[in-house]
Amino acid sequence: MNFNVIFNLMLTETGRSLFMTAFATIGAYLLGLPLGVLLSITDKDGIKPLSALNWLMGLFINIMRAVPFLILAVVVIPIPRFLIGTGLGYQAMTITLVIASFAFVARLVENSIKDVDKGVIEAAQSMGASTFQIIYKVLIPEAMPSLVLGAAIAATTILGFSAMAGILGGDGLGFVAITYGYFRWQRDIMWIAVALLIILVMIGQFAGNFIARKIDKR
Repeated sequence: MNFNVIFNLMLTETGRSLFMTAFATIGAYLLGLPLGVLLSITDKDGIKPLSALNWLMGLFINIMRAVPFLILAVVVIPIPRFLIGTGLGYQAMTITLVIASFAFVARLVENSIKDVDKGVIEAAQSMGASTFQIIYKVLIPEAMPSLVLGAAIAATTILGFSAMAGILGGDGLGFVAITYGYFRWQRDIMWIAVALLIILVMIGQFAGNFIARKIDKR
């Protein structure tokens, strides 16, 4: 393969990896953020203890997290097939990545919310703030630096999942590494794809750390 072909291949598949990672991270947070907040506030030490609900949600999340990604990706293929008409390609795999990641995100959010200073919460309660007001005006703003770091961790994890999705025809850099490095024995292309994945992970982690430091007012 000449340079232009390799360059265009890497550019296209890097874009697909970024598409899957970005939209899957957003989707995972749309599901995982409220679930993580609920896990935190319904805990026995939370602001609204509900042990039965907390146990059921925790059980569901633990089950979702216990299933290996590749197995889960195969099991949920009918979902993207139903929603967009195919279970293959980067758009379909984005839906699969959301399903595979939201439980992980929920645990990250739960841990971030639980790290909020109890004194700040008690001060809000003493002023008569409602549960929703405490969540919206106290818990989430106070946990924001930790939430940003968690988002960076989630995004890099989802990027790793997207690379594994290449085995199932998910496109992206993982697909390039597997197709050209394993099936065609073109190791130079495989190592370029691996190097790009590493660079993307490093950029994502650096950006998360940088933003977290900027918004941390403590």
